[in-house]
Amino acid sequence: MKLSPSLDSLSPQRRASMLAAAREIRECYRVLEKGGINLVGEVLRGQGEFVELEHYPRDDVFDSQTHAQYYYHTHRDGELEHGHFHLFLRAGGMPPGCRPLDYPQASDAWPAGDEALGHLVAISMDGWGFPIGLFCTNRWVTAETWYPAEQMIAMLDRFAIDHAFPNWAVNRWLTAMLRLYRPQVELLIRQRDEVVAAWQDRQPGADVFEDRKLEITGYLPIDVEALTLALEAAAGE
Repeated sequence: MKLSPSLDSLSPQRRASMLAAAREIRECYRVLEKGGINLVGEVLRGQGEFVELEHYPRDDVFDSQTHAQYYYHTHRDGELEHGHFHLFLRAGGMPPGCRPLDYPQASDAWPAGDEALGHLVAISMDGWGFPIGLFCTNRWVTAETWYPAEQMIAMLDRFAIDHAFPNWAVNRWLTAMLRLYRPQVELLIRQRDEVVAAWQDRQPGADVFEDRKLEITGYLPIDVEALTLALEAAAGE
């Protein structure tokens, strides 16, 4: 599956939304750099030693009005990635009609009620605090509740962190990143379900969502500045 659609294939309205998000991201970078700080540093500020698998900030970041949530952590090996953000939406912020997948063979209880959060996407970061990739994961990675792809896609526009903890620019940046890469995230979510379904077909009696051999269902390297310049060119700027 091609995970980076051509700009020509997107509607003018979608391109305009993406360009507005790209400008928001540039502004976030501007104010952070002016203060001599970066995205990851602000999330880790005052949190003590950076420990593998721990959530940063502690207890996550949550918006009580939108029910959006995120945290930063690290657990993946590799020279390029420092860590990654996981972005979620809790049940209270989901569109009407969203229901977890009916999966009778689940071997581990999925979160229920308002705890029934859905994982939208993860954003991989380098050691300088800049994004380098997007990816989706299997259920066990984030202990989420599993919603079908089209329901997850309907949730994307509901993600917003509209407060200043731990840093206003970081929260605005995360919100804008989901707008800028909306088409790519949609494709990653659809690929997620395709990969899981194919894995299940090969092991029909197993609980695919707890299979530790399936962790990352799809990864897309990204370059924010290159995409911004392409959007500006498409807009005739």
